[in-house]
Amino acid sequence: MSVEDTAAPALSVTKIVAHAAAPLRQVAAATPSAAATASAAEQRRAALLTAPILPTLLKLALPTVTVLVAQTAVNIAEAYYVGFLGTDALAGAALVFPIFMLMTMMSNGGFGSGVASSVARAVGAGRRADAEAALFHAVVLAIIAGGVFTLGVIFGGPHLYRALGGTGEALAAATTYSNYLFAGAIPVWIVNLQAAALRGSGNVKVPALVTLVGAIVTIPVSPALIFGFGPIPRLGIGGAGVAFGLYYGAAMLYLLYYMASGATGLKLHIVPLRGKIFGDMLKVGIPTAFNAVLTNLTVILVTGAVGLFGTSALAGYGIASRLDYIMIPLLFGISTATLTMVGVNMGAGQTARARKIGWISGVVGMIMTGAIGLLVAIFPTAWLNLFNLLPVWQLDGGRGMRALSRPERVAIAVAFVVAWVATHDGLLLLLTIAAAFRAFAGAPGPGDRRICAQFLVLVGALAALSAIRLPELTR
Repeated sequence: MSVEDTAAPALSVTKIVAHAAAPLRQVAAATPSAAATASAAEQRRAALLTAPILPTLLKLALPTVTVLVAQTAVNIAEAYYVGFLGTDALAGAALVFPIFMLMTMMSNGGFGSGVASSVARAVGAGRRADAEAALFHAVVLAIIAGGVFTLGVIFGGPHLYRALGGTGEALAAATTYSNYLFAGAIPVWIVNLQAAALRGSGNVKVPALVTLVGAIVTIPVSPALIFGFGPIPRLGIGGAGVAFGLYYGAAMLYLLYYMASGATGLKLHIVPLRGKIFGDMLKVGIPTAFNAVLTNLTVILVTGAVGLFGTSALAGYGIASRLDYIMIPLLFGISTATLTMVGVNMGAGQTARARKIGWISGVVGMIMTGAIGLLVAIFPTAWLNLFNLLPVWQLDGGRGMRALSRPERVAIAVAFVVAWVATHDGLLLLLTIAAAFRAFAGAPGPGDRRICAQFLVLVGALAALSAIRLPELTR
């Protein structure tokens, strides 16, 4: 059963629903097809305003969670395919992956949340013209943001990957992969922001189907491009980036056509740009994107710290860190459903119901991700074995702490201890234990002040990041 079929509206909000549906009824009078579209949109709005919260939340989140898990399966499959190219290729992918996930989280959960919130509040208040204007403004925002990522990675990517510990073949693989991957950054942003607009209007089926079809197509296409197949040339690790680009390019064309057709109840068309519309999206999108930046910056900094231990350690961390990104689709599905429900209810003036929705969604997300984390903590090798790789802890790394003298190793361990005592961060505790073990295990190296300084800078950055507290968002 879809959200549209959930329980009938309560009497206490009948007037709210009727007021919000008025613009749609005017459209419905035009043609029979418009009447059907408007009726479906009206039913979705009524369910969001009046139906029981938990069933509606789960029904709204389920399609998004399902297809985003499928999309995450594509990421896992990519790591599996790249693993056959060798440890250097896998390490190169590990260097690029946090940057790509930063873009994905900023476009989906960051600025995408701002777009979805803006559309949801406009729909809830019956402001159809503002909701449609937000669609075009989202395309403009996507072109700007996607262009920034493409240019930034092309010109700054090699320097960033080198700073994170990439050298030799691993650095070359990272540069090749990222150039192909981020060449399609603008389509990625357009798809994600238009999908967010659809979810904001209560339509979760279309973006879910687009993502699911993309996952189904990408899994077989990617190895064909990586390893070559028939007339398709072998592109190596660059083939994985080309596969993503082909999917997002096709998805962008379909979504733009679908939104311009008006089949969703809202129609994408060119409108004069207004600062008010951008401001309405960005007042939610910027703080949410900042949260995504902090999350991924942590992964990037830890990637840099692990990279100093060698290519094999970097490849192993790349595998382990992807578990974090398994949690993201689950939380993203719940959060987008929450954002839509809260936005529509806030737009309709139902503040108490919106607050209750937020509490219920938080508990649901905690239970889902907590269960997965507990299972992987009990059976960690089950996750590692998915990648069909040699045990990474048995491979030899030639950089990092192996090159440091005993005093340098001790200095780094002390820095980790101080950082952990100051922040009480669990991640820093794990790194403290690892650094303490390395300080006294094995024969010391000749010493390398540059690597030692990099370690100390990373420790300080991680400590500063752990101390950051996001301000509470106000309505």
